[in-house]
Amino acid sequence: MTALNGREKTIGEMTVLVTGASRGIGAKIAERFASVGMNIVIHYSKSHEAANEVARQCMELGAKVYTVSADLRKTGEIARMRARLEDHGIYPDILVNNAGVAKYGMLTDVTEEEWDEVMDVNLKGVFLCSQAFMPYMVSQRFGRIINVSSVWGISGASCEVVYSAAKGGVNAFTKALAKELAPSGVTVNAVAPGAVQTDMMSGFSAEEIRQLEEEIPAGRLAAPDEISSLVYFLALPESGYITGQIISPNGGWVT
Repeated sequence: MTALNGREKTIGEMTVLVTGASRGIGAKIAERFASVGMNIVIHYSKSHEAANEVARQCMELGAKVYTVSADLRKTGEIARMRARLEDHGIYPDILVNNAGVAKYGMLTDVTEEEWDEVMDVNLKGVFLCSQAFMPYMVSQRFGRIINVSSVWGISGASCEVVYSAAKGGVNAFTKALAKELAPSGVTVNAVAPGAVQTDMMSGFSAEEIRQLEEEIPAGRLAAPDEISSLVYFLALPESGYITGQIISPNGGWVT
């Protein structure tokens, strides 16, 4: 339990909003929170059917689930998303900024439109969602903002300059906002995974995956469940002294 404005709120009474939760790590994060009976808000952009399937999985775990669509690059759509949730009496205690897009290729080949898309989804979306949902957390003097970053935001990656820059921005955003919100009982952390077994790896051949695994001291890619468990831990009331941290589960790949 955690004390909110003089009363106790149980885990089962809390609500988590996970952006980009229709697949991959986002879906596993939603399911992890659902497994403890937390109320789940599944955000998606266009993948309506996939989001509904994740919602079904979460409901089978005993959670109350609400799905909502919004383009996180646009302030108006995020405002409408928040208004729809509030119309249903839904006020997230925990925000997981997971939605993201990647761009592979030499920087010389990146267009301005591609730069804008990666920056808008990965970084601007984190800013807009945090700005929209943190006032409620501040008002109740409890909240968790957890940003899903990347190991490349720490070390940078050749042929992923734009993605690395966006995730590096997420890391800096995390550290700065953590200092701003700490007096209000709201923590802000980032989880920066290494290579994870999701459909974002679908562009790699079996040989490329094998070579990648050889570079990782743990000898394998991460399972999505390993990332979702860390996100869940950071959301717990007893994790309240952990803030402003960039935690990278990467099998020893980058230290």
